[in-house]
Parts: sequence; structure tokens; C-alpha cells
Amino acid sequence: IRVVNKEGETMRRINLQEVTEQVKESVISINYNLDQSLVGLIQKAKENETRDLSKSILSDILENQEIARQGNIPLCQDTGVVVVFLELGKDVTYDGDIYESINEGVRQGYLEGYLRKSIVNHPFNRVNTLDNTPAIIHTTIVPGNQIKMKIASKGGGSENMSKVTMLTPADGIEGVKKLVLDQIFYAGGKPCPPIIVGIGIGGNLEKSALLAKEAILRDLADQSPDETIAQLEKDLYKEINKLGVGPMGVGGETTCLAVKINYFPMHIASLPVAINIQCHSSRHTEVII
Repeated sequence: IRVVNKEGETMRRINLQEVTEQVKESVISINYNLDQSLVGLIQKAKENETRDLSKSILSDILENQEIARQGNIPLCQDTGVVVVFLELGKDVTYDGDIYESINEGVRQGYLEGYLRKSIVNHPFNRVNTLDNTPAIIHTTIVPGNQIKMKIASKGGGSENMSKVTMLTPADGIEGVKKLVLDQIFYAGGKPCPPIIVGIGIGGNLEKSALLAKEAILRDLADQSPDETIAQLEKDLYKEINKLGVGPMGVGGETTCLAVKINYFPMHIASLPVAINIQCHSSRHTEVII
């Protein structure tokens, strides 16, 4: 439906029920189906492993995702917290509350998909909300008349191994490398490797964390358009896999499947760095309405 605002500009009216339906279908689908590009990386990792135990674990991961796909059952018992990066076109209009429509999609999806409800309402009371809401929603206003949603189900184990640190400019690239390598080694098998490592550099404390979260949602085959950052992605990928943590922490050649780095301008006195770790069950999709 198209309407005209008071400035005479054409607006596109969105039915928020469609937003709810798309979120519902997405959270079910990503929890049942591992992206095939990721499956391909795990298969390649299995071929490159020399230790029998490491190969066996990667075989189990591949078998698990196939069982989930064929049986329409969750890939993991931890079906995560839903994170949505919402890009809202400035020429879109709608009636109602778009955030509630997203949460309703989560509510319906986690009920109909038999997905574990993992959200509690208070840091200390810890009472389960029973429907996996509220989702965590980050909104950006963009040109155009579409709504884009990057939707992820992020597990608690890998999230708990993530970190934000305020380095200084003097720490430089080597300081960033040391921070990342130390954190991955410390995490060991807890985030269920092989992992995807998202790194956010710049902005400030909270911006770096958002950059890192968005980084793990990037295409697995891409690389940063910035030459320096692209080289850092390659270097860290190699050095992380030399740590010997291996699949599920048992040792081996494969600790991470990809390293993705996003950056943003920052204060002259600061070098914020966030590390967001994603387990091998990387569950996310993109929806455009």
C-alpha cells in the first residue's frame, strides 16, 4: 500500500503482521537449519584435521546438523536470545508498534517451533519470561521504502566468552592481536569451537560491541574492504588456529572457521576493542520486506 505524506512524498505502508510472520518463520528455520556455506567450512576443517578425536567431533557436528535438518528439530538445546538488527526505511509507514510485532514473532516462533525459552526477567530474580522475549533490537533509519531485519539466535555459552576492552592507541595492531589470542585461548572449549570470531574496533565501549555482533553476521566468504583490516582478519585466522584449542577444545588444527572485523572512527585517546564469539552453530538470516 502506498500513501503520500504531508510533504507530498510517496510512502509505503507495511502490514506489521507480515513482520511478525517473517520473524516467526526465521527463528524456527535458523534453529533447525545450519547455513550450507558454514557446513562446507566444517567439512573442509574435517578433511584438514590430523587427529582422530578432532575428526570424530567434526563428524558428529556434521551429523547433528543433518539430523536437525531432516527432523525439523533444534540444532542445539540452547536456542539462544534473539537479536535483530532492524533497518527501517524512511519512506515506510505502518500502524502499531514494530517492536511488539517483532517480539510477537519471537513469541510465536519459540512456541510453535518447540524452541527452549531462555530469557529471564531480572538479573537476580531469574524468573523465566516463558516465551523467549524480549528480543534485543538495534534500529537504524535508512533511505528507501523497505524494512530489512538481520535476525540471529545467539547462544549463551559463546556469548559468555565474549569481551570488551578499552585499549590505548599505543597498543596498536599487536595489542589487538594479543587481546584476541589471549581471549580465545582462555575460552578454550567453552564456546563450542570451531568458532566464528567477530571483532569490533573503534567507536566507544558500546559501539565496539555492536560492531563485533554485526561482524559475526557477515557473509563467511567476504573480507573487509579496508586493506589493513582485511590483512588483520587473515593474520588472526591463522594465529587463532595455531593455538591448538581445536574442535570442542580437544586440540587440533581447527579452532576458528572465520574472523570478521568491523571498525568505526573513535576518540583520539581510545582504541575500544570488542570480541564476540560465535559457536559452530551460527544461526542467523536476513529478511527484507
